[in-house]
Amino acid sequence: MRLLVLGGTEFVGRALVEAALGRGWEVTVFHRGRHAPPPGVRSLHGDRTAPDGLAALAEGTWDAVVDTWSAAPRAVRDTARLLRGRAGRYVYVSSCSVYAWPRPAGYGEDAPLVEGAAPDAGGTDYARDKRGGELAALDAFGADRSVFVRAGLILGPYENVGRLPWWLTRIARGGPVLAPGPRDLPLQYVDVRDLAEWTLGAVEQELSGPYNLVAPRGHTTMESLLEACARATGGAARLRWTGPDAVLGAGIEPWTQLPVWVPPGSELHDALHGADVSRALATGLRCRPAAETVADTWRWLTDIGGTAPQRPDRPTVGLDAETEAKVLAPGTAP
Repeated sequence: MRLLVLGGTEFVGRALVEAALGRGWEVTVFHRGRHAPPPGVRSLHGDRTAPDGLAALAEGTWDAVVDTWSAAPRAVRDTARLLRGRAGRYVYVSSCSVYAWPRPAGYGEDAPLVEGAAPDAGGTDYARDKRGGELAALDAFGADRSVFVRAGLILGPYENVGRLPWWLTRIARGGPVLAPGPRDLPLQYVDVRDLAEWTLGAVEQELSGPYNLVAPRGHTTMESLLEACARATGGAARLRWTGPDAVLGAGIEPWTQLPVWVPPGSELHDALHGADVSRALATGLRCRPAAETVADTWRWLTDIGGTAPQRPDRPTVGLDAETEAKVLAPGTAP
């Protein structure tokens, strides 16, 4: 198979490239040159936001294109139009954010979508930009030759958003750690490598249409995830389990200040940890244990010196030490 990856040097794109190379595919990456791509690929340089930025893609044919773009949909529109006669299938890595809010627990691919998205938009917000990217791919490749990978929370090696790296770094520092409960809080995410393998399988199977791409609901729990972090980093930390009321009462923001965690019973938990993924499971999605995701991410993090890369278009996540200490102070309600 001949694969073109638009990006291919960071997180999702890099995992896709490595998985394709592992299958013996011929891989081309189109990127801005800010990060080195994995060895073994053909590298093309260009900036999709610049005039004539797609010049390097003027020639060539591929069995499939995978696009991870997250900003203005018109970049997807221009690229898809340029490639529609020279690529067999367009796979757009989208997001579960394209569904209209609130998202009920158990929502599937037929759930209502955000309004106001357009394929030629210059950039609005994340949800509409991702939906606009879908529309751009659909316009150029049609329903039969486009695939929308509606990813949920993505974790694993190369993460450049900071969620799992923050937990690993904090727990590695040791001492009492604010662990937001309840312990059995069900979590739903996908290891970036499992996402990559399913995506390549979708190309091989000539799938089309949207797929919620995340592990089954309750794939792990908050306790299992943080205990795995403690084991991977050496076990110096002491997890102090604290009820959601105490966490929220301290003014701590779920998801951002305590990455991955959102309180049970909330619209946010249903939206972020409640997708129906039966369609992806039926077409080959396989999800590795949380302990493997955690251990491999810690190994990668230590190999690069302990500081994870950070996307400039995403906010920094994590809880400051002073706030954590106040919540854990003696006499504070658990």
